[in-house]
Amino acid sequence: MPRTFPRPARPGRVEFHPKSVHPTALTGASRAPWLDLLLVRLVFALLCVSACAFFQPFGLGRLEATLLGVAFSVAVVLFEIRLKRASLKRLIGAALGSVLGIFGAFLMTLVLAQTSLSGGTRSFLGVAVLLVMAYIGLVVGANKGDMLNLQALGGLFGGDRASRRSVKVLDTSVIIDGRVADICEAQFLDGTLIIPQFVLRELQQVADSADGLRRQRGRRGLEVLQRIQQMPHLQVEVSEENFPHVHEVDLKLIELAKKHEAKIVTNDFNLNKVASVQGIDVLNVNELANALKPVVLPGETMRVFILREGKEYNQGVAYLDDGTMVVVDGARKMINRTIDITVTSVHQTTAGKMIFGRFDDRSASPAPPAVENGSRSPESRASEPRSADFPPSEVPKQS
Repeated sequence: MPRTFPRPARPGRVEFHPKSVHPTALTGASRAPWLDLLLVRLVFALLCVSACAFFQPFGLGRLEATLLGVAFSVAVVLFEIRLKRASLKRLIGAALGSVLGIFGAFLMTLVLAQTSLSGGTRSFLGVAVLLVMAYIGLVVGANKGDMLNLQALGGLFGGDRASRRSVKVLDTSVIIDGRVADICEAQFLDGTLIIPQFVLRELQQVADSADGLRRQRGRRGLEVLQRIQQMPHLQVEVSEENFPHVHEVDLKLIELAKKHEAKIVTNDFNLNKVASVQGIDVLNVNELANALKPVVLPGETMRVFILREGKEYNQGVAYLDDGTMVVVDGARKMINRTIDITVTSVHQTTAGKMIFGRFDDRSASPAPPAVENGSRSPESRASEPRSADFPPSEVPKQS
């Protein structure tokens, strides 16, 4: 889904400075210094030009042979630059396909040698078959290379696959949410965390917003990133890849995750669904929070703080620490008090879990406000949003 934020010019901008960003390419290979790489390419080009000028192939003159060496060296360097973007699977597939194609061309050349064709025609057909078979093997092998299972070979290939599976991409929403820092601190997330540059720009736009609440959320997101950087068990990398042909941030995240075989960490429902359809693993913080909510069974007794009245007659509404709403029958007179209730049923809704309970005012007396069994005082409860907070008009009736 497209997400755009206004970015007015405001003083006091909050910047995110990646102090611990490693100067490595996100493909996992070390990025050689550009000067050393340029020197290697120049030496290779000089050797190619010298060899062509000395041997003068195809009966060419010295000048024509020198130009041929220059063209050959440039073509090889361009091919080498293109190969750097290919994955290891594609390279292995292309190599195997080329070898099989050359072997097939050799067999066909043996067949041509038994024909009555003239020598020139037979030589032309042999070279043509060799080029065609090698080309077809190269292209088909590269396209089918992704089907190779390198992990089955073990050793170096198994380690490479394992390292790729530990790469995760952070979304803007999960950074602003802030809970991902607590998850990382508890070491439920490890390996390499990729922070795309376009996510940082979007976060900066939120931090520069004219809306005070949005500006505060953006600055909190930058503080969360700085907190994550200081964790020693994590490797934080900033990706400069932008995918200019893709305009939406969510689609850019999906393309980046595809390229690096990474998982997306988010709490955006729509991004979760789109990425799952395209076969990308998603770590949803909201799903993790719902999975960690305490299990409550009918018949159990729990202590809650009644915050307000419910929709139905004589109902009271309370909330647990994780935001789960508790609807209590017979507790309308117990607002702003902590009471013991008996759980009658538990319902799972699209917004989260809801607990229904019953309070017997004939055998129980109200207790003073306390923090017990997942309940909190109204002061601490009012300072944070609740994921399952329904208005009184939307509280469903207990079945």
